Amino acid sequence: MYRKTIKELKDRAVKLGAKRSKVISVKTVKTAAWVRYKCQFGCSGFAERLTCPPYSPTPRETQNILDCFQKAILIHFPKGSSRHKDISKVVLEIEKEAFLAGYYKALGMGAGPCRLCTECNLTGGCLHREEARPSMEACGIDVFCTARNNGYTIETLNSTKCSADYFGIVLIE
Repeated sequence: MYRKTIKELKDRAVKLGAKRSKVISVKTVKTAAWVRYKCQFGCSGFAERLTCPPYSPTPRETQNILDCFQKAILIHFPKGSSRHKDISKVVLEIEKEAFLAGYYKALGMGAGPCRLCTECNLTGGCLHREEARPSMEACGIDVFCTARNNGYTIETLNSTKCSADYFGIVLIE
């Protein structure tokens, strides 16, 4: 018996600061090997955080995890939500509330590199395992394809000065 519906959890994400959220079929979430390559050759966080490649799950591992679920809550954050820490907090809160509501398999992924520590404790292990979550892209999820598959209009930026859309996801069963 669940103590909250998935719809209530979806609505809660908006109350916590998301622009929109949707309950989606996990079959619309796409993984691809090239996404990890973009992290390796394009992101300054590569190998700097335990939630980033090469430490995060590979696209194949992520697909294996996705195959254990049927539904997810896709959480959209408005342009200008550049504070990855806040996005991750919303995702983590929805994951936690889902678990406490009886969805024991709930798993969340945020956006961008983890910002919980100034410098990640790469050799000694994560100091915030209860809070740290990898981003969708760090796990090989094609965020553009996944967002578009679920009715969001999302485009690449014209320059590095533009505001971006951000997405997080909570797998729920």
